[in-house]
Amino acid sequence: MTITLIGYRGTGKSRIGARLAERLGQPFVDADVELVRRAGRSIADIFRDAGEAEFRRLEAELLEELLDGSPRVVASGGGAVLDARTRERMRSAGPVIWLQADAPTILARLAADPASAGQRPALTGLPPEVEVRQLLAVREPLYAQTATLELPTADRDVESLVTEIIDRLGPDATAPDASEIRR
Repeated sequence: MTITLIGYRGTGKSRIGARLAERLGQPFVDADVELVRRAGRSIADIFRDAGEAEFRRLEAELLEELLDGSPRVVASGGGAVLDARTRERMRSAGPVIWLQADAPTILARLAADPASAGQRPALTGLPPEVEVRQLLAVREPLYAQTATLELPTADRDVESLVTEIIDRLGPDATAPDASEIRR
């Protein structure tokens, strides 16, 4: 079974995903990192040179491959839920964990991560505060529709979050069918 982490950027998908995979003894794949590796250019470069539609196509293609149900933890890109087929693939591959944070927490985390701005482009050209709030308004219903488990991450450390995920997944975390996991 594939465990997929979803949520807006800055909610902890990469850090929590890597640690969760380590604790479960499974491989970890950060979809954004893998997409950059395969494309041979940054997400910002893909957006600038080919546009968001091409980036989303590449993202959906990669996730189609990663969400094959194999035992692994996948940190999806924040906008991966925009694609209906990808949302369905996530749910059919295994549990989907929505890592949540409010706009002020996300903005503070992004500001504290200087690499974020260079690697991930602004999507709207609006001030960061406005963009985050607008994109959260669009994406949160999709995250909620897709998630089998929701987990607020503000003011929490990685280790306690990973422990909670493992506890909530229960003893069947590595079983082939974890579709019965509840929020």
